[in-house]
Amino acid sequence: MWQPDHWTIGALINNVWSVAGESGRAPVNQMLLQYFINYNLKKGWYLTVSPIITADWRASSGNVWTVPFGGGVGRIMKLGFQPVNISATFYGNAAYPVGTSSWTMRLQIAFLFPKFTKEQAKMMMEMKLKQLEQEQQAPPPKK
Repeated sequence: MWQPDHWTIGALINNVWSVAGESGRAPVNQMLLQYFINYNLKKGWYLTVSPIITADWRASSGNVWTVPFGGGVGRIMKLGFQPVNISATFYGNAAYPVGTSSWTMRLQIAFLFPKFTKEQAKMMMEMKLKQLEQEQQAPPPKK
C-alpha cells in the first residue's frame, strides 16, 4: 500500500485450494485479487475504484473469470463517537461465469478502531471538552 499526497493505492491477493483429499467435498482452487485506488477529498470524502476480480481455476472454459469495472464514493466520518468508513460502489462485469450477474453493487460500512498515542488521545479529549463547553454556553435554539 502507498499513500502519496491525496492518493491511497494498493492490492490484496490470495488463492485458496483444497488439500488432503476430497473427503466428500468438491475440490477448490480459487483466486481473489482486489486492487484499490482512492483519491481523498476534503471532509473525509473519497472517490474509489476497488473491484474484486476472481478466478475459479477448476471451472470450465469461459466460466473462470469475474472481472468488474467501475467505482464509487465513500466517506470516513463519525456516527456518534464511533469512526466509520461508509462506501457505495457499482461495477459492470466485463467477464463473468454463466448463470451469474453482469453487474455488482457493494454497500459497505466498516467500524474503525484507531490506536492513538497518549498525546493524540489527550488532544482529542481536550477538543471534545472544549466543544461541550461551547455547546453549554450557546443560547438555546428558538422554537
